[in-house]
Amino acid sequence: MRTLEEQIEVTAPVGTAWSQLHRVAEYPEFVGGVVHATARGRRHADLEVEFGGERHRVDAELTDHGRGRVMSWETDGPPLRGTFALRPLDATHTRVQVRLEYDPEELKEALGGPRGFAQSRAVEEAVRSDLRLFKQLCEE
Repeated sequence: MRTLEEQIEVTAPVGTAWSQLHRVAEYPEFVGGVVHATARGRRHADLEVEFGGERHRVDAELTDHGRGRVMSWETDGPPLRGTFALRPLDATHTRVQVRLEYDPEELKEALGGPRGFAQSRAVEEAVRSDLRLFKQLCEE
């Protein structure tokens, strides 16, 4: 299992970032590969994702962890698990921390793409890109 941790500072109050994180229908605007997203109740999101030149349906389970502004998620395929933690820096700035756990071999089987280091690098770049897009949405 590999673990990737990234963070970015957003010029927005923590409440704004928290609200944006919960706008499931807007996931295609900041999560690479997500073409369509719909909330299903408070704990699930139905995602239509594109990878390997094909579209797939993915169920994501979302879990909020109290007032700590932490959301965990796990997908039924591709095999990904992660956590978003939002930390207020002051009244108008928030640190967004992402922790992603994945098995490179399972991810390779589910998504195709490169092996080994090249795949890890591709995952890192995708997460960084998603964070930059999330920052833009929060700051608009």
